[in-house]
Amino acid sequence: MALRYAGVDVEIREISLREKPQSMLLASPKGTVPVLIQPNGQVIEQSLEIMEWALNQHDVDDWMLSSSSELKSHTAALIAENDGAFKQALDRYKYADRYPEFPMEHYRAQGELFLKRLEELLSRHHYLLRDQFAQVDIAIFPFVRQFSMVDEDWFDATHYLKLKVWLSNLKNSQLFNDIMQKHPVWQDA
Repeated sequence: MALRYAGVDVEIREISLREKPQSMLLASPKGTVPVLIQPNGQVIEQSLEIMEWALNQHDVDDWMLSSSSELKSHTAALIAENDGAFKQALDRYKYADRYPEFPMEHYRAQGELFLKRLEELLSRHHYLLRDQFAQVDIAIFPFVRQFSMVDEDWFDATHYLKLKVWLSNLKNSQLFNDIMQKHPVWQDA
């Protein structure tokens, strides 16, 4: 599927993680997704860097919160916490059988430290740092979504009421539904 974004043509194709195309591996030897190959051939391999590239092309809703250095600083700190301690707890919670040093509940409790922080932030705004979603919400959302899905009954019974509303709003948003569309599987030319 071809997409024109901010004057740049972008090709979106789904790949099978079991059958990685040779052209993708040549562009990005680490063999993980996402991968953005720009028209000039430059490769961007990290989700956050791809998001920042796209927002630097066109950020009409100020997702990068460029009007406030304080909010930009909060964004960077939250994303770093998400990508560090929370992601480590999430991975161990999801795959607790690979980390038998502690039971699943131990890793869940480690992840809950971040959930509590998010719940507290959401007591001030509809989204993490303001009343409209921003880059920080979009960057953190997939990981909180994964965490909520490990034991949905447990998550549904938690007291994270504002976090559950935030998660539901993002899962039911037009933006999320648009990006979750299936695309043709990548085929080498």
